[in-house]
Amino acid sequence: MKIATGFMLLLSLCFTQIWAQNPITRVEPPNWWVGMEHNTVELLVYGKDIASYEVSLKDENAVTLKSIKTVENFNYLFLTLHISNNAQPGELKLQFKKPSSKPFTYSYPINQRKANRRYIEGFDSSDAIYLITPDRFVNGDVTNDAVEGLKELPNRKEKAGRHGGDVAGIVENLDYIKELGFTAIWTNPILENDMPDYSYHGYAITDFYKVDPRYGSNASFKAMCEKAAEKGMKVIMDMIANHSGLNHWWMNDLPSKDWINQWDTYTQTNHKKTVILDPYATEKDKKAFFDGWFVPTMPDLNQRNKSLSKYLIQNTLWWIEFSGISGIRMDTYPYPDMYFMNDWTKAVMKEYPNFNIVGEEWVLRPTIVSYWQKGKQNSNGYTSELKSLMDFPLQNALVNSLNDSDSWNAVYEELAQDYLYPNPQNLVIFPDNHDMSRIFTQLNQDKELLKLALTYIATVRGIPQIYYGTEVLMQNRGTEDHGVIRSDFPGGWPNDKVNSFTGEGLTEAQLETKNYLAKLFNWRKGNKAVHNGKLIHFAPQNNTYVFFRYTESEKVMVILNKAEKAKSIDLNEYKEVLKDNLSGKDVLTGKIYKAVDSLKITGKTAMVIEVE
Repeated sequence: MKIATGFMLLLSLCFTQIWAQNPITRVEPPNWWVGMEHNTVELLVYGKDIASYEVSLKDENAVTLKSIKTVENFNYLFLTLHISNNAQPGELKLQFKKPSSKPFTYSYPINQRKANRRYIEGFDSSDAIYLITPDRFVNGDVTNDAVEGLKELPNRKEKAGRHGGDVAGIVENLDYIKELGFTAIWTNPILENDMPDYSYHGYAITDFYKVDPRYGSNASFKAMCEKAAEKGMKVIMDMIANHSGLNHWWMNDLPSKDWINQWDTYTQTNHKKTVILDPYATEKDKKAFFDGWFVPTMPDLNQRNKSLSKYLIQNTLWWIEFSGISGIRMDTYPYPDMYFMNDWTKAVMKEYPNFNIVGEEWVLRPTIVSYWQKGKQNSNGYTSELKSLMDFPLQNALVNSLNDSDSWNAVYEELAQDYLYPNPQNLVIFPDNHDMSRIFTQLNQDKELLKLALTYIATVRGIPQIYYGTEVLMQNRGTEDHGVIRSDFPGGWPNDKVNSFTGEGLTEAQLETKNYLAKLFNWRKGNKAVHNGKLIHFAPQNNTYVFFRYTESEKVMVILNKAEKAKSIDLNEYKEVLKDNLSGKDVLTGKIYKAVDSLKITGKTAMVIEVE
């Protein structure tokens, strides 16, 4: 017993000495680059009593230590470095010393920037996006299903549990996604979510600089981006600036009280998005909207704290520069401080001028959605730098129109409000996503209505996004449970009886829908009129809706008939665009038309005609 006690004392003294020599446990960002527009970076340095040390920069190499900032918590230091254009890649030597301890040196990497990284091409209306919930797509590496030290273990039997999908599974099936006609992948968050349960969704981040080990590693995510690029595909990263997870490492030892939005008692956001423009809104309601928490497990970050603001901006720039992603989907875009969000967006677009960001503003009023798009002149003087938004109003109108037995008016009138948007072509359009019922379920398991929805999304203005599994009629009939909505992709796990990749076990209806989607979106890849052409639509008649996409050299006519019976279409109604009788090819059936003045369209079908 005395020997064991003596050994433990010696071990304790050794660790005390090591801690005293170098108490640093984190430096974020973990590195920076030479040649960035953002060449002044604030390092968050975390370690026991680190603020009691004096810091100097040894062998400057055209890098200046501009400032040293302490905060309430002496376990944090914020060091500001300026990296001049003359700096060379290498290891900066930051020297820490104080009278009572041995000095130590921390090596901070400054890397060479990859050639042309600044000119990354963002996603645009020529793309079609495939949305994936990584935990539920494909389990490509069963060895990382359970990771020592992380709280939640795999449990595929639990709807809300970890099922084992990962980055390796996405990489293995890039060709499948490409063959469906998609040119971009958006993954729900892939960063560490070390929460005790319900962590698979990814929106409670516990480390902003680390891919969740159950998905892979930073290196494997970067490799995924590179492999996707080799196949002509872009990657869009899901990010969150509004909140972290309750188990984020800093929650046990906050830098300062104002790092998060604190309340005397737990206060949830009121979700009153109208306060942004409401001339009569109270300050109390505004504060509740911006500073209230989403849920008790997601602390609301205070972006008015200057160091946190810099931290979030630098984190975004770091991930773009490190991985080469082509876009960002920003979760809950209106909920953080809106002036910070403008600074964040400006910083990204200044660094990567060809990049694109889509913000989530889940509200069904285009008057509010359009508030956030770049170029909008708002009554309160706020000007946004955000290029793209998720078009929830159009999604809602599309479902309402398809479920209405009498009319297309909902979608027709919604699209007519595009005058509110500075650039409606840059909106992301979608039939569903990870937070709502599957479109097949929203349309009451009607396969033909689903095909009409897919046709509309593929041909109307905007950037189409399809949720994984839509191609094989994934559904959630009878429940709104998100764990069911985000069910495992058939064939993504060993011994799955149904395999969507090979077609084994798929029903005739599933195979038909998959082939229909692939034909539609592969055609879309090469049609510039659908990518960037103007749009003109005609008032719906008798459950039929007709619109055109056109450029000076190309013209596409889209006819959507949701009536049960066949319709005869008098093309004289569309002379304003057609000019003469119609000649062209229906890309869905291959049928060719020569100088016809009428068309017959069967019930609950679409026609997409390339007009000669």
